[in-house]
Amino acid sequence: MQWALDAVTAGPAFVRNGRMDLLAVNPLARAFYSALWDMPGQPPNIARHAFLDERAQVFYPDWADITVAILHTEAARDPHNKELHDLIGELSTGSDEFRRRWSAHSVRHHGSGFKTFKPPVVGDMTRAYEGMQMEAEPGLTITIYTAEPGSPSAEVM
Repeated sequence: MQWALDAVTAGPAFVRNGRMDLLAVNPLARAFYSALWDMPGQPPNIARHAFLDERAQVFYPDWADITVAILHTEAARDPHNKELHDLIGELSTGSDEFRRRWSAHSVRHHGSGFKTFKPPVVGDMTRAYEGMQMEAEPGLTITIYTAEPGSPSAEVM
């Protein structure tokens, strides 16, 4: 899988589980999500970053609802997952914002679309994404971000 991720050279690509742990990344994803490696608790976790690191609110302005909806979806898919329950408890304890949004019970399949990011070095960029379930590893998703060719977002990448 790492070889396949490394072959993606036009944008970030990564494998995550339902808890939003980054399990494998290509070099662009490692650079793009560099703040996740600064956070305590390994492996790097998108949800933990979104709610417990103030930098996330600038980096990813639409972070909260999508992140909570993905975790709700995973909780419904795997209701006995202790590690997921532990993460939800950690986020609930550490973030009023998470608690408020968690109580809304939104669920979302995170398959494809567009996201806007604001990395501190390059500013606003819009990325198209595709998230694909891994057939050989149920519960894992490979996600690839790319930009429209010739767009300002493609230029900054």
